[in-house]
Amino acid sequence: MRSLHLPLSGLMLGMSLLAAGAQAEPMRYNQVSLHAQVEQSVNHDTMRVTLFTEAQDKDPAKLAEQITRTLNDGLKTARAQDQVEVSSGNRSSQPVYDEKRENIIGWRERGEIIIEGSDFAAISTLTGELLGDLSLADMQFSLSAESRSSTEDTLVADAIEAFKSRANIATRSLGGAGYKIVNLNLNTQFMQPMRYRGQQKMAMAADMEMSSPEVEGGQSDVTVSADGTIEVQGL
Repeated sequence: MRSLHLPLSGLMLGMSLLAAGAQAEPMRYNQVSLHAQVEQSVNHDTMRVTLFTEAQDKDPAKLAEQITRTLNDGLKTARAQDQVEVSSGNRSSQPVYDEKRENIIGWRERGEIIIEGSDFAAISTLTGELLGDLSLADMQFSLSAESRSSTEDTLVADAIEAFKSRANIATRSLGGAGYKIVNLNLNTQFMQPMRYRGQQKMAMAADMEMSSPEVEGGQSDVTVSADGTIEVQGL
């Protein structure tokens, strides 16, 4: 009786092809990629002002005492206002060298106070009071975490509805009877906080020293986009 011998390599190749066929995903047809985006402009509801004091002296201990006294006076005045949040900012000290940069001839120190809140009028008035002893370092407006989250929640629902609307348009245009969503990704974006700097900041400081001006915080554009793929059925 004759025996039939199959090469081992050929047997392994056949098994590999069978395994690959079993693991292969079913072919998908009639897929359409879609993009939808919704946007809303939201008024900034948070104002943040950074004030600072800076001085120079040969005696570092005397200098530190001077900076501390000025900051403490500013903090005391600011904390008397219930409508704002007050905190200490950065504080730094560095040596001052002679022209040859060989010997230390003095020290320069700087300290900050940060005022933040949603009552723009109260912050503007307080800033004007403090500018007699402090200087304006930075002013910025932004969305609070609560406002941003609430706006995004609303826009997520709107973005999904916009995506579904486009899916229906694509399905009807292709003559399909319906569709199913294969995948859907949602992404959110918003504009960076608005800041006053340079000449704009100097003009604002001058106005605050003379009066309590109306402050316009501007807006942020919150955007939610929906990107996904649908499979048109019934073609």
